[in-house]
Amino acid sequence: MKKEVIHLSLTLLLLLGHNSYAQEVTKTALDEKTTELFKNSQILPIQLNYSNKHIKRNTNDSTYVSSELSYKLDDGSWKTLKMKIRARGNNRLKNCYFAPLKIKLKKKEVAGTLFEGHKKLKLVLPCLRQEDNNDNILKEYLAYKLYEVISPYHYKTRLVTIDYTDQNGNREKEHTLLGILIEDLDNIAARHNGAIIERSLHPLTMDDLCAAQNDFFQYMIGNTDYSTAYQHNQKLLFIDKKIIPVPYDFDMSGLVDASYATVPTIEDTSLHITSVTQRLFRGFQRELSIFYKLRESFLGKKTEMLDVMDRLEVHFDNSKEFTTARDYMLSFFEVLQDSEKFKSEILQKARIK
Repeated sequence: MKKEVIHLSLTLLLLLGHNSYAQEVTKTALDEKTTELFKNSQILPIQLNYSNKHIKRNTNDSTYVSSELSYKLDDGSWKTLKMKIRARGNNRLKNCYFAPLKIKLKKKEVAGTLFEGHKKLKLVLPCLRQEDNNDNILKEYLAYKLYEVISPYHYKTRLVTIDYTDQNGNREKEHTLLGILIEDLDNIAARHNGAIIERSLHPLTMDDLCAAQNDFFQYMIGNTDYSTAYQHNQKLLFIDKKIIPVPYDFDMSGLVDASYATVPTIEDTSLHITSVTQRLFRGFQRELSIFYKLRESFLGKKTEMLDVMDRLEVHFDNSKEFTTARDYMLSFFEVLQDSEKFKSEILQKARIK
C-alpha cells in the first residue's frame, strides 16, 4: 500500500474553507475493504517476548528492534510472525510501566495470514501494574468502538489477550494483559480513497460536520487531551475534497479515568477544569444548525452506543468500573436532552480562537 501524503496550498484551503453546508457523513458499505484482522470482534490471544526496559530506553521513531508475535489460530495452534517493534506515545512512555508499541511487519511475512494487509500497527498495553489496568484498556477500547458508531472515518481496533514474557537479563517475568491492536492511518486513507495531511491546519478549514462531530465525541468521553490544529491525538485526512479529523489515544479521558490521568495543557493553554472527569467542550463556533443536527444525531444513536458498551460488561474485572463508565455516558445524554444544559455546556462554550 503506497502512502499518499498531501500538503494543502493556501488557495485550496480558501476554496475548501468554512463549509457550513457539509453533507452529513453516514456509514457506508466498507466491510469489503476491512482486513480480516479487524472483521472479527472476538478477542485474539497473542504471545509476546521482549525486554520492556530495552524497548523504553533504546528505541525511538526511527529505531526498531526485532521480535516475534504469535497468535492463536482457530484450531488451537499458534502462528508466529517476525516483526520489528519500538516504543511509542510520549506521555505513556514517560508515565507508564508498560510501553505502548509500534509494530512493523513485512508484506512477505504476513501474506496469507490474519495480519495480511498490514505493514504497521499500534499495540496499546495497560499503563501500570495495578488491579484496574485491564478495565482501563476496556474503557479506551470502548471509546474507539463508540466513534465507529458516530463516524465512518475511524481507526479499526481489536482486543487482544497478551501472554507477555518480559526479558530482563537472565530473568524473565510473565504478565497476562489485555491490549488493543490499532490499524495504521494508511489503512483508513486507503479504505476511503483519501490522502494523509501532515501539516498543521486551523480547525475552521476542516469539514464543519466532521470536525464538530469529533468535538461532540470528545466532550462525550470527557477528553480534552487533543488538538486538531496541531494534530495532537488527531490525524487529518483529505477525502472527497473535505479535511476530516480522525481521533485516537483516549487514556486521558474522563470515561477511562485512569489513575495517572491529569488535565492537560494544550499549546500552553491552561484549561479551567480540575479533573479529567469534568467535561469541557473544546470545539469551535460553527453554524448553529450543525450543532443541533449533531445533537439529534447523538441522541438518535444513544441506544446503539449503550448497546456497544453493554456487550463489553462481561469482560470487566470490576463491575463498579463498568457501572461508573456507563453512568458517565448517561450524564452526557442528559446534557443533550436538557435544552438549557446543551446551551450552557456546549453552545456557549464553543471557541472563537
